[in-house]
Amino acid sequence: MVALAPDVILATGSVAVGPLLQVIRAVPIVFVRVADPVGAGFVESLARPGGNVTGFTPFEYSTSGKWLELLKQIAPGVKRAAIIRDPATSTGLGQFAAIQSVAPSLGVEISAVNVHDAGEIERAVTEFARSSNGGLIVTGSALAAVHKDLLITLAARHKLPAVYFERQFVTAGGLMFFGPNIVDQYRHAASYVDRILKGEKPADLPVQASTKYELVINMKTAKELGLTIPPTLLARADEVIE
Repeated sequence: MVALAPDVILATGSVAVGPLLQVIRAVPIVFVRVADPVGAGFVESLARPGGNVTGFTPFEYSTSGKWLELLKQIAPGVKRAAIIRDPATSTGLGQFAAIQSVAPSLGVEISAVNVHDAGEIERAVTEFARSSNGGLIVTGSALAAVHKDLLITLAARHKLPAVYFERQFVTAGGLMFFGPNIVDQYRHAASYVDRILKGEKPADLPVQASTKYELVINMKTAKELGLTIPPTLLARADEVIE
């Protein structure tokens, strides 16, 4: 890609931006869905990126605590939550820390389930599900997306209410999604590409966090889990899948 000498590159996720920066520092790069660009070393700061890279981050870590709040709202009996995360990334650590910070006030004991391979995930979730009053939170990572079908299957098999970081989990049978509108982020990224093509520098374009969030609930899955969704939560939902 770099050999083609493009005027600008649009890159999705840290797994794309990192390798690009290893081979090029001259071509402007606009990223989407990079959760921690400062922690990853892609930019100097959100307000002043400072190099050839800028873009859009899907959420601030503090919003991760909202997943646990929603889990308690949709399943008040939850006393334990397994947090599916990728411990090899700053995103996985940051999201877990944000959830951990709100857990005491909600009366929920949390534990980490590290995402490495399918076998490890299945063993950990199965062990977690042996005790009652449990729920799942699947935090953002490329590995979690790869194991999407397995995570949905395990939640259904063990009757675990679960909140996911991406909408595709819920359309595939998961219970609930809360997170940024990704299509909206790409629209904003297109405006940055346009501005760069017209002469502006990535270093002068601040990294922006998502401002448009969505709540999606799968009612079919809720019924299979025996959950009654509070009317106030249904009223807040952007989409209800029947």
